[in-house]
Amino acid sequence: MMLLAARKNGLILGLFALACTALLAGTHALTQDRIAQQKEAQRLGILNAMIPKASHDNDLYSDCTLVSSQQYLGSSDRQPAFRARLAGQPVAVGIETVAPDGYSGAIHLIVGLAYPEGTVLGVEVLEHKETPGLGDKIERRKSSWLDSFNGKRPGGEKDAGWAVKKDGGQFDQFTGATITPRAVVKAVGNTVQYFQRNKEALFAAPSQCGGAQ
Repeated sequence: MMLLAARKNGLILGLFALACTALLAGTHALTQDRIAQQKEAQRLGILNAMIPKASHDNDLYSDCTLVSSQQYLGSSDRQPAFRARLAGQPVAVGIETVAPDGYSGAIHLIVGLAYPEGTVLGVEVLEHKETPGLGDKIERRKSSWLDSFNGKRPGGEKDAGWAVKKDGGQFDQFTGATITPRAVVKAVGNTVQYFQRNKEALFAAPSQCGGAQ
């Protein structure tokens, strides 16, 4: 009798474990889809703000290729580049890039650039771990500092003006926090350099992103 009861309890526990596993798997799948949708919506909102719909006639999120440059994009990982075209001709691009030398780690950005000169159309922070109240002023909701890049581009890799004011450049630093803006300024300048060196190949490359990143 005791053996039968033990087997019964074991069966119940096994069924309970299977049910919990199935529930967790289903929740994960639903959550993963929701996260992907939220990420896509975030990217689309940023891209449409940087590159107005009136300036292109293609689907930015679908016309996406993957690029990689440890030197200029701050990571050996492949980064999405969303291309804007009008009547099939290049207009602009939004390139995801990384500032690897933030105060608290890597700062992930997306930089909008006009074709062919590489003038900055906009910069947005996608992810960071900078210090609240100091380095987090790179967030749009905390300050408009990112707007200081709009309409500008460095005059070459050794442009002394493409730096924070503390280093003799044109961009403001934050009170008590110079490392964060310095890292972002450098990353944006490097992204422009990458684009100027690779723009033709970038627009000629096949779409590779699979619709979402």
